[in-house]
Amino acid sequence: MLSVRRAAVPGRSVASRRTFFGSASRAKQRLVILGSGWGGYEILRAIDKKRWNVVIVSPTNYFNFTPLLASCAVGTLEFRAAVEPVRRYTPEVISYTAWCDSIDFKHKKLICMPATAPVKFPDPDSPAGHTDPNQITTAVAGSNEKFQLTYDKLVIAVGAYSQTFNVPGVKEHAYFLKDIRDARRIRTRVLECFEQANQPTITDADRRKLLNFCIVGGGPTGVEFAAELHDFLHTDIARHYPALSRMAKINLYDVAPVILGGFDTGLQEYATSKFKREGIRLLTQHHVERVEQGRMFVTEEGEVNFGLLVWSTGLAPNPLIQSITEVKKDDRTKRSLITDGHMNVVLADTNAPDPDVFAIGDAATIADEPLPATAQVANQQAKYLARRLNALVRGRAPGGAFKFQNAGSLAYVGDWEAVFDRTKAARGPKGKETGRLAWLLWRSAYFTKTLSVRNKILVPMYWFLNWIFGRDLSRF
Repeated sequence: MLSVRRAAVPGRSVASRRTFFGSASRAKQRLVILGSGWGGYEILRAIDKKRWNVVIVSPTNYFNFTPLLASCAVGTLEFRAAVEPVRRYTPEVISYTAWCDSIDFKHKKLICMPATAPVKFPDPDSPAGHTDPNQITTAVAGSNEKFQLTYDKLVIAVGAYSQTFNVPGVKEHAYFLKDIRDARRIRTRVLECFEQANQPTITDADRRKLLNFCIVGGGPTGVEFAAELHDFLHTDIARHYPALSRMAKINLYDVAPVILGGFDTGLQEYATSKFKREGIRLLTQHHVERVEQGRMFVTEEGEVNFGLLVWSTGLAPNPLIQSITEVKKDDRTKRSLITDGHMNVVLADTNAPDPDVFAIGDAATIADEPLPATAQVANQQAKYLARRLNALVRGRAPGGAFKFQNAGSLAYVGDWEAVFDRTKAARGPKGKETGRLAWLLWRSAYFTKTLSVRNKILVPMYWFLNWIFGRDLSRF
């Protein structure tokens, strides 16, 4: 093997000789993204990874396509069709499966806690004090688990949690529907209810209690799950559990006087009449006092037994947002940080935007411009912010303030029917649709919005397979 030796130049240091063989790469600014939801994942997709040193911190290593979770919860779609992996972008992007516990805005530091199980076994062969020269995190003093991460620019896209209104027993005995793992648990529980009710030792009274499915929350999530569950009960369950399917009941509770509160009045009435025709009980202006194992107590009804309770009543603040005191917060929602029109958070002490910290999605509210807490708002904000950050790193003018473009609202109401509200649309024809046409628009919209080529293939494939062969009733 040939080797080439260069003569040392007198007076030149070793460090300067090393740069002779290749120019040192210009250090990239570190962009840290907190969260992998509709906001964080879109930033991850659209950001210029060649110009930014991108780090994403999220307790999950995937993105949930939330409009399809109700379908996954009853087997209309398989779980993989509703998620996108964060690891698709590694090693170009650094990803940590962790929660961010606190933010030091002054020193640009984050304290993070791993969302993975702690490693307990010791490594006696590891030399003391060994460090990785490429490591970008540091351990936190006094903690064996938490680590510290610094940033140049920070995007807070942690979203929000499910709101329980402090009703006792909800967290212990109800199911939420915000994550693919929630959909898996619900699907397992629905099938378990029918297998339990099918046992010969159970009385009909207990069977009816087991097959009483309750949903609290009359928004799009609750309505779509009720519709998907109705389809499941009247197709595959009716075919394979004919006697039990006649005992099954679906009850939809809400404190509001109507369901689908953000939709046009005519569409609310259509969904209401549709549910009543299909035998779904609508119990509006009802208040849940507490929840216990297998039963809940409703002010207007008393004790209500159930086999499954799905809770979908809005959003509660993320613990990280609650812990932040340096940034102004929305007095109305109590769950979001105030930002300016460019998505920069507004500091509480100076009332000025922080040029290095941004917030989007459910974790943010633009000052004097409250927007609905929907996926399309978070997605549009993320696209805007990614363009802005890419322009900043290239030294270009970042453009004007964010403007939300309402694309309309969709909700599935069962039996291949849906409602489509475009009365508040920013562009295109305004109007509303119901029935099969709205259902076709609903399916085509979600198909086109799926992010990867893989899921653009999987979603229609599972729709077709389940239409031909039915849903899988295996419980494992």
